[in-house]
Amino acid sequence: MLPDLADLTTDAHVVALPMRVRFRGITAREALVLRGPHGWTEFSPFVEYDDTEAAAWLRGTIDFGWTDHSPAADAVPVNATVPAVAPDAVADLLARYPGCTSAKVKVAEPGTTIEDDVARVAEVRRVMGPDAAVRVDANGLWTVEQAVVALERLAPFDLQYAEQPCRTVEELAQLRGRIAGLGVRIAADESVRKASDPLAVARAGAADVLVVKAQPLGGITAARAVIADAGLPCVVSSALDTSVGLGMGAFLAAAAMTPGYAAGLGTAAMFAGDVTDRPLLPSDGRIGVRRVDVAPPLLARYAASPERTAWWMERLARVHAVLAGGAGA
Repeated sequence: MLPDLADLTTDAHVVALPMRVRFRGITAREALVLRGPHGWTEFSPFVEYDDTEAAAWLRGTIDFGWTDHSPAADAVPVNATVPAVAPDAVADLLARYPGCTSAKVKVAEPGTTIEDDVARVAEVRRVMGPDAAVRVDANGLWTVEQAVVALERLAPFDLQYAEQPCRTVEELAQLRGRIAGLGVRIAADESVRKASDPLAVARAGAADVLVVKAQPLGGITAARAVIADAGLPCVVSSALDTSVGLGMGAFLAAAAMTPGYAAGLGTAAMFAGDVTDRPLLPSDGRIGVRRVDVAPPLLARYAASPERTAWWMERLARVHAVLAGGAGA
């Protein structure tokens, strides 16, 4: 059931949360949080996404706020997230993730080199020790040839997997064959959450692991169906959400995560502010599985500008119209 637009906007707030380190090219994350019958939920497709793509995110928003999901666990293990920082910044950054024994390291950042990536991954491995699970994420920015060279350089650091090293399913399949002897698993992220058919990458044999995100896949209910049909290990991750959105991911991870693969839901540590005075920050390597209540003073402190608020509310109305018209389903 699609709620009326008025139901979505009755208690809706647009925020811009400051980030501690530039990530995905931004220093502030904009999001719209709103209250449904079952609690606070979030609508936060990245600003460059068109309305049709954002429609899946709104389905996820509605699924969480208008469905009585029950937590399947009290807490879930999470990984640390390491942006494309210099090696000398790694130790302090990892200290924001107490108890975490997994880390996802961004690589292939525009303006950096493979030597930068190797140095960053090497420092993460040194700080976290030989038993930690270290992942790298290229966001699809390597060609197949670049990925082969890069992963040959990075494989000695005992990677758990390489996330979205190339852009297309065909490239992932080709790369997976090329590096079969390296022992590096391939994980698909954008090829799942940005695809019209999120299971195509699994059917093509193009990945060993799927990275799933609740909001982009249309919510907990839809994402659980993808995980059940995939037949592959799945890692539940965030889309740089506020703690409200991280709560959505935590419910999904508790219900459907693969043992041994920490969720990528510790990203509240990347923000210098949040919408709640009880953020879902990592503690002892885990985050709690609970719905998050917002704090009105924090909504006011981190409120987006009037212009950006108007932009988001207009976007919400347009995307709601897309769903009402049957598209994006």
